[in-house]
Amino acid sequence: MVLPKGKKTYSYADYLEWDNDFNSEALNGEIISMSPSPTPKHQDIVGELTAEFKMFLRGKKCMAFLAPMDVCLFADKNTKADAILDWVQPDLLIVCDPHKIGDKNIYGAPDLIVEVLSPSTARNDRLIKYNSYEKAGVKEYWIVDPYNMTVEIYSLQGASFVQAGILAKDDLLTAGIFPELEIDLKNIFKE
Repeated sequence: MVLPKGKKTYSYADYLEWDNDFNSEALNGEIISMSPSPTPKHQDIVGELTAEFKMFLRGKKCMAFLAPMDVCLFADKNTKADAILDWVQPDLLIVCDPHKIGDKNIYGAPDLIVEVLSPSTARNDRLIKYNSYEKAGVKEYWIVDPYNMTVEIYSLQGASFVQAGILAKDDLLTAGIFPELEIDLKNIFKE
């Protein structure tokens, strides 16, 4: 898909008019990502983490979703699509407030977001999205590096993210918002 010429900012209403097979992300109306399909390694990590969360959350009020799922960061269900300028598609997200779950997307900040780095998205995940997730009030943000087999955990304290730890393949990961959850990273990072 080629974006319309002459237009530099887009709303969620514009995006909804584009081809159904076209996925993009935007912050402040500026398209930040039109990524190619993820690699098998990327998808395996997302799948393993999703399985861990799905099992843990079974029977609880929180729900896990994986990409592609539009998250309208600074909106609610009453926000008109042409007023939404920020939408992202995190690799994995956890939402505990059922009012944020719409028929086709998520409204507002998820409780936890996981992004798995790839060469084409690393800058966005570490800088642009990091700042937007912080500003939106995401409680916890994980950056997963499949090449170095690490997980960086950022926890929202006040209005800012604070690094809560960096874990490697041989570690047990515990989510700050779910202290009773333990994920053995040997099951996530395979050689």
